[in-house]
Amino acid sequence: MIVVTGGTGNVGRALVEVLATAGEQVTAVSRQPAQLPEGVRHRQADLAEPASLRAAFEGAEALFLIVAGDDPEAVLDAARKGGVRRIVLLSSQGAGTRPESYRHPAAFEKAVRLSGLEWTIMRPGGFHSNAYAWAESVRLQRTAAAPFGDVGLPAIDPSDIAEVAAVLLRETGHGGRTYELTGPALVTPRERGAVIGAALGEPVRFTEQTRAEARAQMLRFMPEPVADGTLAILGEPTAAEQRISPDVERLLGRAPRTFADWTARNIAAFR
Repeated sequence: MIVVTGGTGNVGRALVEVLATAGEQVTAVSRQPAQLPEGVRHRQADLAEPASLRAAFEGAEALFLIVAGDDPEAVLDAARKGGVRRIVLLSSQGAGTRPESYRHPAAFEKAVRLSGLEWTIMRPGGFHSNAYAWAESVRLQRTAAAPFGDVGLPAIDPSDIAEVAAVLLRETGHGGRTYELTGPALVTPRERGAVIGAALGEPVRFTEQTRAEARAQMLRFMPEPVADGTLAILGEPTAAEQRISPDVERLLGRAPRTFADWTARNIAAFR
C-alpha cells in the first residue's frame, strides 16, 4: 500500500489518481474529508499532529510525504511503526539553493536522510498552478500582476510532479537520490499573462509590481524568510535556479509539459 499525504492538494490529488489508475492500493491523507477515486482509502489526519497519522500509516510500504507540520522526526517515527520502508519527499528547489530561507523543507530533507528508511527527494521550483493567484483579476478585469515581469524561470506542471512521484514510489533504483524537477523552458510572468490571454482569446494586461508590493502580498500567507527567499529567486535567480533539469524527461520518457499545456487544461478558472 502507498500512503499519499496532502492527498487533496495540487500534486497529491493527481498522484492519487495516477496510482489508483495503475491498480495500486492507495491511502489518501488530508485534514478534511475528500471525494476520491473509487477504491482509494481516505484517512483524515494532520501532519502537524503526528499521533493522528498512526492509522493512516498502518500496513503501508511506501509514503509520499509533503513538507507540513513542525516535527518531521515524529512523522517519520509513525511511518516506521506503520511498516513504511520507502519515502518520497516533495521538498523544494530552495532547500538546495537557499537553505537559509527555506529552512522548513531543508529540515524535512535532513530528517528523511537520517530516518534509516529508503528515501528519494524531489526538488521542484515554481509550479505552473501558481498562476491561479491571477484567476480572479483575470476573470474580472483581464489583468495580471507580478514582480520581475521579464525574469524567466523553468516552472513545472504539478501533474508532472505527480507522475514522477508515482515512478519513484513504484520502481526500485531511486533510493538515496535527489531529483531537480523543472519545466521545459524559462517563462517570464509577462509571458504567462500573454499565454493565458491567448487561451482566452482576449488580451490580459500585465502590471509589474514593485518588490515591496509583492512582499506585502506574500507576507499574508508566507513566513518572512520564505517570502524574502522567494522574491530573491523571482528577481535574482542563480544559474542553478534557471537551469532546465533533464530529470523529468529521464524519469517519464517524455518532455515536461509547458505552461501553455497547463493553461489549456485549466483555462476555465480564468474565464
